Amino acid sequence: MSKLRIALCGTRGIPACYGGFETFAEQVSERLVKRGHEVTVYGRKHVIKYDQSTYKGAKIRLIPAPKSKYLETPIHTLLSLIDVVLRRQTDVVLVCNAANSAFLWLPRLFGIPVAVNVDGIERLRAKWNSLGKLWYRIGEQCSVWFASAVISDAQVIADYYQENYNSSSTVIPYGCDRSCDKFVDDKLNDLYSGISENAAFSVYEKLGIKPNEYLLYLSRLEPENNAHVVIEAYNRLPERMKNYPLIIVGDAPYADQYKAKIRQMAGSGVSFVGAHFGAAYSALQIGARVYLQATEVGGTHPALVESMGYGNCIVANGTPEHYEVLADTGVFYNKNDAGHLCEQLRYLLEKSEEIKKFRKLAAARARSVYDWDVVTTAYEGLLQSICR
Repeated sequence: MSKLRIALCGTRGIPACYGGFETFAEQVSERLVKRGHEVTVYGRKHVIKYDQSTYKGAKIRLIPAPKSKYLETPIHTLLSLIDVVLRRQTDVVLVCNAANSAFLWLPRLFGIPVAVNVDGIERLRAKWNSLGKLWYRIGEQCSVWFASAVISDAQVIADYYQENYNSSSTVIPYGCDRSCDKFVDDKLNDLYSGISENAAFSVYEKLGIKPNEYLLYLSRLEPENNAHVVIEAYNRLPERMKNYPLIIVGDAPYADQYKAKIRQMAGSGVSFVGAHFGAAYSALQIGARVYLQATEVGGTHPALVESMGYGNCIVANGTPEHYEVLADTGVFYNKNDAGHLCEQLRYLLEKSEEIKKFRKLAAARARSVYDWDVVTTAYEGLLQSICR
């Protein structure tokens, strides 16, 4: 296989400090570089504060972007693709997010093939107004028109593009980092002694929590990610179960009204701890007694796959995407039903053996299906094929 010069556009950049696409960019770019490819990851100047020219072997190129809920992503990607064309140092472009697909014609015009990871069906998100939803609809169509290859991160998304646009896409899921394996066996056997002494786990002391004694919700705090449903369900738990606090990890740059709403409805035992990355993020995942996945829009959710990799007992919103990812390795509640979620939590918190069982199942599935090395191989093969 020939070595490629790859430009990765459409994310906030690396080192990852925001969400799933940024983690994807970091994990895949590092592995592609190790395989001999030259990778340039485009990032946003006002987001990435890293002052080196490379990160884990990948080149970093920072481009300005307006701080705007609706304009930031597409304008940054347009400027990035212009830069790709002007520099003429790229064999293939990998773009994240269908919101950026209206500009894919630009590198194609100069003979550069483009693959686009369309993400989920983003126009269904409640945070977008009618114009934003229309832009995503246009982006879906432009993905089909202009991309050399369309990538879906779940079969559910591939089916959507086939049914609505008569377009086939390549299914490549999200991954989880195998570096967590060394913790999983300890976790599955409830061997927590000594973990908190590691500097990486100082977040426990900082937040006043203990491993295996809290519930974890981790997502951007936006309406369709349903933190309000999780909080409502937790509020309904018996007081004796409030010994397990609910830790809400995440933030969102343009959702002040929603964040104020969920803070107001939070009862005793609910803690908002903001966004965490790196070692603190891993520690919070590793130490959770139960992990809650309440999202309802998207394909393979990054935090869900990572939580499986960390050997968590997962309770998930009953959406087709989550059934596809978890299969029989987690517990589901009826879609957006706080009452049923409360029932499932009560059941698990009273059945420690069930928690252990689902931890083992989730970890095994993550290792066999959602592995970053396997994911990278799939992307490498696809990029090679569209270059040929």
